[in-house]
Amino acid sequence: MKKLINSIDTVLTEALDGFVASHSDLVSLGEDHKFIRRKTLKQGKVALISGGGAGHEPLHAGFVGHGMLDAACPGQVFTSPTPDQMLAAAQAVDTGAGVLYIVKNYEGDVMNFEMAAEMAAGAVQTVITDDDVAVETSTYSTGRRGVAGTLIVEKLVGAAAEEGRNLETLQSFGRSVNSRTRSMGVALTSCTVPAAGKPTFTLAEDEMEMGVGIHGEPGRRSVKLASADDIAAELTGAILGDLEIKSGSPVLLLVNGFGGTPSMELYLMANAVRRILAGRGLVVARSLTGSYVTSLEMAGCSVTLTALDEETIKLWDAPVHTPALNW
Repeated sequence: MKKLINSIDTVLTEALDGFVASHSDLVSLGEDHKFIRRKTLKQGKVALISGGGAGHEPLHAGFVGHGMLDAACPGQVFTSPTPDQMLAAAQAVDTGAGVLYIVKNYEGDVMNFEMAAEMAAGAVQTVITDDDVAVETSTYSTGRRGVAGTLIVEKLVGAAAEEGRNLETLQSFGRSVNSRTRSMGVALTSCTVPAAGKPTFTLAEDEMEMGVGIHGEPGRRSVKLASADDIAAELTGAILGDLEIKSGSPVLLLVNGFGGTPSMELYLMANAVRRILAGRGLVVARSLTGSYVTSLEMAGCSVTLTALDEETIKLWDAPVHTPALNW
């Protein structure tokens, strides 16, 4: 295992210290490294909080700031944050309008966020993301996994929260965005969790894992390596087979890298998916390409599509100022 670390035990805390020091104009660090919070809170706004295991950066800490999250709770690598982290974050950023937890559908995340919500004194609601079409259950989740579509929910709900929408409205809107968002990924290599010291799974030089999750867990099947066009066709076909979108409709396209894929290859994949969508009569009204929801150094990517309308296009275009997104 070759990694830029000092000690397995201090990987997370040292990384968080470096992250906050690098983005001190936007974020600050909670006590005992429990959470990262927006440096300047907006009074009277519903607070948005998410979190999950480390190793998926920039998710979620990279999306803390104006137009997105008010706080993010980082767990150890691929390990859910604890209820006390989530409770502390809620107490730090709730300005009186309540808290909305945005939670990826993994058993540990869902259970711990539910416990934190029960312990909270103020109003707390939850949106669970489950956009992965690859598998219905895994060793990590009951039902579909929450993957790169979580970023879409955080951005659109974050923009709506900045407008001053109330807690119940934001929860309903977040569930709506999740319901019209689908994702699927492919891995060309595994990743290595520092504490494990060895790859999560093994692939031959001429193999890839179709339908992989963001923890490096296997997906639908291991198959022979194919061309980018063929990979794009399978990922996009699976998504469109599950997400009913009428011809001529606008969509948001996210091509997300898993941490070890060069931008050149991601843009090539984006081009391949765009050709498929054009052939189906779908309009890519907005897009985002890059490594935003990663699995440490795993090579590969995911494709996410969200059905858009005038409201969601407007919210996607709303200003956002976070360490990972800034427009």
